[in-house]
Amino acid sequence: MRFPATVLTALLLAASPAAAQALQDLPFDKQLTLAKVGDVDAQYEVGLAYEKGDGVKLDEAEAARWFRQAALQGNVDAQYHLARLVSRGAKGLKQDPGTALKLYQDAAAKGYAPAMDALGQCYQLGKGTDIDLAKAADWYQKAADLKLADAQNNLGMLYLEGKGVSRDLIKAFRLFEGAASQKDPWGLNNLGGMYEMGWGAPTDKTKALDLYQQALAAGNGKAQQNVDRLQSKPAATAD
Repeated sequence: MRFPATVLTALLLAASPAAAQALQDLPFDKQLTLAKVGDVDAQYEVGLAYEKGDGVKLDEAEAARWFRQAALQGNVDAQYHLARLVSRGAKGLKQDPGTALKLYQDAAAKGYAPAMDALGQCYQLGKGTDIDLAKAADWYQKAADLKLADAQNNLGMLYLEGKGVSRDLIKAFRLFEGAASQKDPWGLNNLGGMYEMGWGAPTDKTKALDLYQQALAAGNGKAQQNVDRLQSKPAATAD
Protein backbone atom coordinates (compact mmCIF):
# COMPACT_ATOMS: atom_id res chain seq x y z
CA MET A 1 0.00 0.00 0.00
CA ARG A 2 1.35 3.44 -0.93
CA PHE A 3 0.51 6.47 1.16
CA PRO A 4 -0.27 9.81 -0.57
CA ALA A 5 2.67 12.16 -0.80
CA THR A 6 0.87 14.66 1.43
CA VAL A 7 0.61 12.09 4.24
CA LEU A 8 4.26 11.12 4.00
CA THR A 9 5.30 14.77 3.91
CA ALA A 10 3.35 15.44 7.09
CA LEU A 11 4.90 12.43 8.81
CA LEU A 12 8.41 13.32 7.78
CA LEU A 13 7.81 16.93 8.85
CA ALA A 14 9.83 18.20 5.90
CA ALA A 15 12.17 16.79 3.29
CA SER A 16 15.01 18.84 4.70
CA PRO A 17 18.50 17.88 5.92
CA ALA A 18 17.50 18.87 9.46
CA ALA A 19 14.59 16.39 9.49
CA ALA A 20 16.64 13.59 7.93
CA GLN A 21 19.53 14.15 10.32
CA ALA A 22 17.24 13.94 13.34
CA LEU A 23 15.69 10.51 12.61
CA GLN A 24 17.72 8.60 15.20
CA ASP A 25 17.13 11.40 17.69
CA LEU A 26 13.35 11.33 17.35
CA PRO A 27 11.33 9.92 20.25
CA PHE A 28 10.58 6.22 19.87
CA ASP A 29 6.86 6.77 19.22
CA LYS A 30 7.64 9.00 16.23
CA GLN A 31 10.16 6.51 14.87
CA LEU A 32 7.51 3.82 15.22
CA THR A 33 4.95 5.93 13.34
CA LEU A 34 7.38 6.34 10.46
CA ALA A 35 8.31 2.66 10.54
CA LYS A 36 4.68 1.63 10.29
CA VAL A 37 4.22 3.59 7.05
CA GLY A 38 7.25 1.88 5.51
CA ASP A 39 10.20 4.19 6.20
CA VAL A 40 13.09 1.73 5.99
CA ASP A 41 15.51 3.80 8.08
CA ALA A 42 12.88 4.21 10.80
CA GLN A 43 12.26 0.45 10.74
CA TYR A 44 15.95 -0.10 11.37
CA GLU A 45 15.99 2.46 14.22
CA VAL A 46 12.93 0.83 15.82
CA GLY A 47 14.69 -2.54 15.58
CA LEU A 48 17.74 -1.08 17.32
CA ALA A 49 15.57 0.41 20.06
CA TYR A 50 13.94 -2.95 20.78
CA GLU A 51 17.29 -4.75 20.58
CA LYS A 52 18.93 -2.41 23.10
CA GLY A 53 15.89 -1.56 25.22
CA ASP A 54 16.45 2.09 24.35
CA GLY A 55 13.29 4.11 25.01
CA VAL A 56 11.20 0.96 24.98
CA LYS A 57 11.19 -2.40 26.79
CA LEU A 58 13.89 -4.70 25.45
CA ASP A 59 12.29 -7.25 23.10
CA GLU A 60 14.64 -9.08 20.75
CA ALA A 61 11.84 -10.92 18.96
CA GLU A 62 10.21 -7.58 18.15
CA ALA A 63 13.61 -6.21 17.14
CA ALA A 64 13.98 -9.12 14.71
CA ARG A 65 10.54 -8.37 13.24
CA TRP A 66 11.48 -4.78 12.43
CA PHE A 67 14.96 -5.71 11.21
CA ARG A 68 13.31 -8.24 8.90
CA GLN A 69 11.01 -5.59 7.43
CA ALA A 70 13.92 -3.22 6.85
CA ALA A 71 16.06 -6.02 5.39
CA LEU A 72 13.30 -6.87 2.91
CA GLN A 73 13.59 -3.28 1.69
CA GLY A 74 17.33 -3.69 1.18
CA ASN A 75 18.76 -2.29 4.42
CA VAL A 76 21.96 -4.30 4.87
CA ASP A 77 22.58 -3.02 8.42
CA ALA A 78 19.20 -4.45 9.41
CA GLN A 79 19.98 -7.71 7.65
CA TYR A 80 23.20 -8.04 9.66
CA HIS A 81 21.45 -7.31 12.96
CA LEU A 82 18.72 -9.79 12.09
CA ALA A 83 21.34 -12.44 11.37
CA ARG A 84 23.00 -11.85 14.76
CA LEU A 85 19.71 -12.25 16.60
CA VAL A 86 18.72 -15.35 14.64
CA SER A 87 22.18 -16.85 15.18
CA ARG A 88 21.92 -16.80 18.96
CA GLY A 89 18.14 -16.93 19.40
CA ALA A 90 16.19 -15.10 22.08
CA LYS A 91 12.95 -15.21 24.01
CA GLY A 92 10.26 -15.62 21.37
CA LEU A 93 12.88 -16.04 18.63
CA LYS A 94 14.09 -19.46 17.54
CA GLN A 95 17.83 -19.96 17.21
CA ASP A 96 18.59 -20.76 13.57
CA PRO A 97 22.32 -20.70 12.67
CA GLY A 98 21.58 -21.93 9.13
CA THR A 99 19.33 -18.96 8.36
CA ALA A 100 21.82 -16.62 10.00
CA LEU A 101 24.54 -18.02 7.74
CA LYS A 102 22.45 -17.29 4.64
CA LEU A 103 21.75 -13.76 5.81
CA TYR A 104 25.46 -13.17 6.44
CA GLN A 105 26.33 -14.63 3.03
CA ASP A 106 23.90 -12.32 1.28
CA ALA A 107 25.08 -9.24 3.17
CA ALA A 108 28.73 -10.19 2.60
CA ALA A 109 28.07 -10.55 -1.12
CA LYS A 110 26.86 -6.94 -1.05
CA GLY A 111 30.23 -5.86 0.32
CA TYR A 112 29.18 -5.37 3.95
CA ALA A 113 32.35 -5.83 6.00
CA PRO A 114 30.80 -6.80 9.38
CA ALA A 115 28.88 -9.61 7.62
CA MET A 116 32.12 -10.81 6.01
CA ASP A 117 33.70 -10.98 9.46
CA ALA A 118 30.65 -12.75 10.91
CA LEU A 119 30.77 -15.23 8.04
CA GLY A 120 34.41 -15.90 8.86
CA GLN A 121 33.39 -16.68 12.43
CA CYS A 122 30.69 -19.06 11.19
CA TYR A 123 33.29 -21.02 9.23
CA GLN A 124 35.85 -20.88 12.05
CA LEU A 125 33.43 -22.09 14.73
CA GLY A 126 31.12 -24.27 12.63
CA LYS A 127 27.99 -22.18 13.17
CA GLY A 128 25.37 -23.19 10.61
CA THR A 129 28.02 -24.91 8.51
CA ASP A 130 31.02 -27.22 8.75
CA ILE A 131 34.25 -25.84 10.18
CA ASP A 132 36.46 -24.60 7.36
CA LEU A 133 39.40 -22.53 8.58
CA ALA A 134 40.60 -21.71 5.07
CA LYS A 135 37.20 -20.19 4.23
CA ALA A 136 37.23 -18.38 7.56
CA ALA A 137 40.59 -16.84 6.72
CA ASP A 138 39.34 -15.88 3.27
CA TRP A 139 36.33 -13.99 4.64
CA TYR A 140 38.36 -12.37 7.39
CA GLN A 141 40.79 -11.21 4.72
CA LYS A 142 38.00 -9.62 2.66
CA ALA A 143 36.77 -7.70 5.71
CA ALA A 144 40.32 -6.83 6.81
CA ASP A 145 40.96 -5.38 3.36
CA LEU A 146 38.09 -3.00 4.15
CA LYS A 147 39.91 -2.01 7.38
CA LEU A 148 37.44 -3.69 9.75
CA ALA A 149 39.31 -3.97 13.05
CA ASP A 150 37.46 -7.08 14.25
CA ALA A 151 38.45 -8.93 11.08
CA GLN A 152 42.05 -7.74 11.34
CA ASN A 153 42.19 -9.20 14.85
CA ASN A 154 40.50 -12.46 13.86
CA LEU A 155 42.73 -12.98 10.84
CA GLY A 156 45.78 -11.96 12.86
CA MET A 157 45.03 -14.73 15.35
CA LEU A 158 44.81 -17.29 12.54
CA TYR A 159 48.23 -16.20 11.24
CA LEU A 160 49.62 -16.22 14.78
CA GLU A 161 48.41 -19.78 15.38
CA GLY A 162 48.83 -21.10 11.84
CA LYS A 163 45.17 -22.11 11.48
CA GLY A 164 43.71 -22.09 7.98
CA VAL A 165 46.83 -20.27 6.81
CA SER A 166 50.57 -20.80 7.14
CA ARG A 167 51.88 -19.38 10.40
CA ASP A 168 53.26 -15.91 9.71
CA LEU A 169 54.17 -13.70 12.65
CA ILE A 170 54.92 -10.66 10.48
CA LYS A 171 51.46 -10.79 8.86
CA ALA A 172 49.88 -11.23 12.28
CA PHE A 173 51.82 -8.24 13.57
CA ARG A 174 50.72 -6.05 10.66
CA LEU A 175 47.09 -7.04 11.08
CA PHE A 176 47.12 -6.26 14.80
CA GLU A 177 48.92 -3.02 13.98
CA GLY A 178 46.12 -2.09 11.58
CA ALA A 179 43.49 -2.72 14.24
CA ALA A 180 45.51 -0.85 16.88
CA SER A 181 45.86 2.17 14.58
CA GLN A 182 42.05 2.46 14.84
CA LYS A 183 42.32 2.45 18.66
CA ASP A 184 40.56 -0.91 18.72
CA PRO A 185 40.80 -2.33 22.28
CA TRP A 186 41.74 -5.85 21.14
CA GLY A 187 44.07 -4.61 18.42
CA LEU A 188 45.99 -2.58 21.01
CA ASN A 189 46.16 -5.54 23.39
CA ASN A 190 47.20 -8.01 20.69
CA LEU A 191 49.88 -5.70 19.33
CA GLY A 192 51.17 -5.31 22.87
CA GLY A 193 51.46 -9.08 23.07
CA MET A 194 53.50 -9.18 19.87
CA TYR A 195 55.96 -6.62 21.25
CA GLU A 196 56.14 -8.39 24.60
CA MET A 197 56.95 -11.73 22.98
CA GLY A 198 59.10 -10.37 20.16
CA TRP A 199 56.83 -11.86 17.49
CA GLY A 200 56.96 -10.06 14.14
CA ALA A 201 59.04 -7.26 15.68
CA PRO A 202 61.92 -6.93 18.16
CA THR A 203 60.96 -7.44 21.81
CA ASP A 204 60.03 -4.10 23.39
CA LYS A 205 58.33 -4.40 26.74
CA THR A 206 58.08 -0.65 27.16
CA LYS A 207 56.00 -0.47 24.00
CA ALA A 208 54.07 -3.54 25.09
CA LEU A 209 53.15 -1.93 28.41
CA ASP A 210 52.08 1.28 26.71
CA LEU A 211 49.84 -0.64 24.31
CA TYR A 212 48.32 -2.70 27.11
CA GLN A 213 47.56 0.52 28.99
CA GLN A 214 45.95 2.00 25.89
CA ALA A 215 43.87 -1.17 25.47
CA LEU A 216 42.74 -0.92 29.09
CA ALA A 217 41.82 2.76 28.66
CA ALA A 218 39.87 1.85 25.52
CA GLY A 219 37.71 -0.56 27.52
CA ASN A 220 39.50 -3.90 27.27
CA GLY A 221 39.39 -5.16 30.86
CA LYS A 222 41.41 -8.27 29.93
CA ALA A 223 44.44 -6.02 29.37
CA GLN A 224 44.67 -5.33 33.11
CA GLN A 225 46.48 -8.60 33.85
CA ASN A 226 49.00 -7.77 31.12
CA VAL A 227 49.60 -4.33 32.62
CA ASP A 228 49.98 -5.83 36.09
CA ARG A 229 52.42 -8.46 34.87
CA LEU A 230 54.72 -5.99 33.11
CA GLN A 231 54.55 -3.39 35.88
CA SER A 232 55.71 -6.01 38.35
CA LYS A 233 59.09 -6.28 36.61
CA PRO A 234 61.51 -3.80 35.01
CA ALA A 235 60.67 -2.88 31.40
CA ALA A 236 63.17 -3.88 28.72
CA THR A 237 63.53 -2.67 25.16
CA ALA A 238 65.44 -5.62 23.69
CA ASP A 239 66.28 -9.28 24.33
